Amino acid sequence: MRRLDTPLQFLLGNEKAEKVERIEPAFWWCGMKNTQLQLMVYGTNIATYKPIINHPGVTLKSVHPMESPNYLILYLDVKDAAPGKFSIEFVKGKKKLNYSYELKERKGKGEDKVGFNSSDVVYLLMPDRFANGDETNDKVIMKHPYTVNRNDVSARHGGDIAGIVKHLDYLDSLGITTIWTTPILENDMGKGSYHGYAATDYYRIDPRLGNNEDYVQLAELLHRRGMKLIMDMVFNHCGSKHPWLIDLPMRDWFNNPFEYVQTNHNKTSFFDPYAADIDKEEMTDGWFVPTMPDLNQRNHFVADYLIQNSIWWVEYANLDGIRQDTYPYPDGDMMVRWCKEVFEEYPNLNIVGESMITNPTGAGYWQQNSPVNKNGNTELKSVMDFHLQSIASNAFHEETSWNTGLQLIFEHLAYDFCYSDINNVMRLFENHDTDRFLLETPKNLDAYKQAVVLLLTIPGIPQLYYGQELLMTGNTKIDYGYIRPDMPGGWKGDTTSVFDKKGRTAMQQEAFDFMRKLLQWRKGNEVISNGRMKHFMPRNNVYVYERSHNGKSVLVVMNGVSKEVDLELAHYKEVIGHNTSGIDVLTGKVIQLGEILHLLPKEVLVLEL
Repeated sequence: MRRLDTPLQFLLGNEKAEKVERIEPAFWWCGMKNTQLQLMVYGTNIATYKPIINHPGVTLKSVHPMESPNYLILYLDVKDAAPGKFSIEFVKGKKKLNYSYELKERKGKGEDKVGFNSSDVVYLLMPDRFANGDETNDKVIMKHPYTVNRNDVSARHGGDIAGIVKHLDYLDSLGITTIWTTPILENDMGKGSYHGYAATDYYRIDPRLGNNEDYVQLAELLHRRGMKLIMDMVFNHCGSKHPWLIDLPMRDWFNNPFEYVQTNHNKTSFFDPYAADIDKEEMTDGWFVPTMPDLNQRNHFVADYLIQNSIWWVEYANLDGIRQDTYPYPDGDMMVRWCKEVFEEYPNLNIVGESMITNPTGAGYWQQNSPVNKNGNTELKSVMDFHLQSIASNAFHEETSWNTGLQLIFEHLAYDFCYSDINNVMRLFENHDTDRFLLETPKNLDAYKQAVVLLLTIPGIPQLYYGQELLMTGNTKIDYGYIRPDMPGGWKGDTTSVFDKKGRTAMQQEAFDFMRKLLQWRKGNEVISNGRMKHFMPRNNVYVYERSHNGKSVLVVMNGVSKEVDLELAHYKEVIGHNTSGIDVLTGKVIQLGEILHLLPKEVLVLEL
């Protein structure tokens, strides 16, 4: 542990001119189910002022000066308020400060927002590394110096929201239905903050990526195409250059604000029957890293702020879902409350929580109504399957035997009983924090094709990572930047563009076409999105499973070895039934289902029966 400097403003205040510098959120809406509104007021010595509101339908319920004189928190009830602006007057003796606040009219009902689900395919991208659509925001002046250098994996590269918009045709034509971007809020942290996980302003899009209106427009453009947008949110921590750490609102606004304590990342402590109290405490209250101070969600002002902020973004940007970073790290009771309040406002929205546990039981623990969680209901709809991610590369690249290759996939899926709702489990092979599925450029696409087929045809919500469709490789051994490369062609001056067929190698094009065919076939296919699954233990090193729904059936057959195999089909009579043939989705060929099915080395078939 090391001593942290006590913020000077916390002890002394300051001598700036007294004014209302800002109020968060900047505006709110009438007609919300929860009519309570928290306003966080920033201003020099603002806590020494008395707020007064005289406006029909708006009730000032309570006033809370913070321990720092530069913050004041108000709670309003706006149940009976009409849309429009009203004045908040701050009075101290003869001094008066006025602030005009607005309540907007909602554009629709919360029930109308339908979140991402198993009919979708989620495409994760990192805006700074995807494409640069607006060079004018590459070197915006920020409080803290940073570098823009595409040759430095830790620096900013200049990608932005405009770059995403520019390539929506590419994503749409590929067959993507939902985009999840890594966090896009302001990260005024200097070098290394390109990833977005160290917010310095919870209500502002980082100006190097665009502005708030650009983000709203992105959502609108996606919706016009029938596509969806997921926002990546971070409740566990903010950036160390956030104003809150520079000038603490309260001493317990953060966990361990004056003495650095590192989280132990021991995510098993929540369900470990032998876990020590100190391990549990260090897990939730320790800082993620020295530049990411740990927010104390047990402080109800902090909790209210974060919950309200997430609802603000859903309403403002018309979001289709939320991905919550480091889900087990914040206070558990607060996270349950958050899910309840979000789903009360938007019952059909979806939230997926990141719990990077490479064990199905540990992952299933966090899903709502979990059969393995004896500590309570998390109320979280969706979780991530990191165990599948951890085994996928080996499983598909090695030869299948009794305990290798596709046998690992079969055994993994057998543990799906750990999830209360398998259709709300996000399946992935790679993301921005993991090694790529392909550690090096492949010699052929056998493993890749089998992996893509599995990801897109098993129960759950498939999640792809940008460049996966183009055989991007990389690992995290040296730096995470090596799994977060630029998309060639996303920047002016790039010699090739993978966004265009002409810029792809023959193998990249083959991979792209293969994935696109499956993605487009998957759209609207209820056999895959909602169907029952039945699988067979690998026999003769061949893995077979069926998806079925309303009398329709899809049979997937994978040869797990690099040699030809003759598969006796009598063993699979319960899923083949009276069908004598099937149409292979991948080739369009009619495949005869007689006594023997001859399979080529590492062949994969997707048969509509």
